[in-house]
Amino acid sequence: MSYVLTLVASNERNQITKSHIKEIGKIIDFYNLSFTAQPVWLAQSRAVDLGVSDKPQRALIAHLQEFLADYEIDLFSNAIERRRKKLLLADMDSTIVSSETLDELAEFAGIKDKVAEITERAMEGLLDFHAALRERVGLLKGLSADKLQETLDATEINMGARTLVSVMKNHGATCILVSGGFTYFTDAIANEIGFDQNFGNTLDIYNGTLTGKVIDPIQDKHSKLEHFNRFVAELGILPEDVITIGDGANDLPMLKAAGLGIGYHAKQTVKDEIYNLIQYGDLTAALYAQGYTAQQIGNI
Repeated sequence: MSYVLTLVASNERNQITKSHIKEIGKIIDFYNLSFTAQPVWLAQSRAVDLGVSDKPQRALIAHLQEFLADYEIDLFSNAIERRRKKLLLADMDSTIVSSETLDELAEFAGIKDKVAEITERAMEGLLDFHAALRERVGLLKGLSADKLQETLDATEINMGARTLVSVMKNHGATCILVSGGFTYFTDAIANEIGFDQNFGNTLDIYNGTLTGKVIDPIQDKHSKLEHFNRFVAELGILPEDVITIGDGANDLPMLKAAGLGIGYHAKQTVKDEIYNLIQYGDLTAALYAQGYTAQQIGNI
């Protein structure tokens, strides 16, 4: 099997140069790898493919990431076979959108800091997801359901999210939004961006106010993996045909299962286990990681 390293600069100011590539050649040589072809530019000075002689191991990836950090250049390692993915599963909060929607909803109850602290620990895998979700929602008991729309109105979609979905769908991929957040938000965000389906948790609402309860079943890391396996089976594809993107501990099972699992501005618990990371750039980096060119991306 053939492998490729893809470098993606975070912005036009941090361009990829021949000196970067030369230094990478020296680093991979130390790990007994070599380039198998001339660099292939996916976007001039912004994204480049570097074919390598074998699958890069974790120690090499860490070494390369350390070198590229000063230049804010993201790095991806991918098999060339089945590189263009047929299924995208993406987390919503802090991935497709910039915020944690539950934290923002808590702002209206005057307890954002308290809820956000619980969220942070849960996303790092330090708390049981079910218990943390029920605790946070319980703190919102009595909040007017009108605040859901106000929270949605203030929610910002991350740069590159629309492009990621539109380019992949234009090339025949199925795009699914999977979230431990709430269907009030996933329905709207999925519809706005163009996801084919979405899954999330359901808030219990009675007489226009939140009851402080979540309606079972709860969508968690196991549910995300179940959606992964179900769509792989329904589409008749392989796990290698899937790209998954997320930022927190509840995304890890689907990130590990996919042919290309990407941590997006991820929590440390994800960085410890997933080495394909968007640390500096936007979500279009996930397209370059699949071999899409600037022309293909820009034509959407």
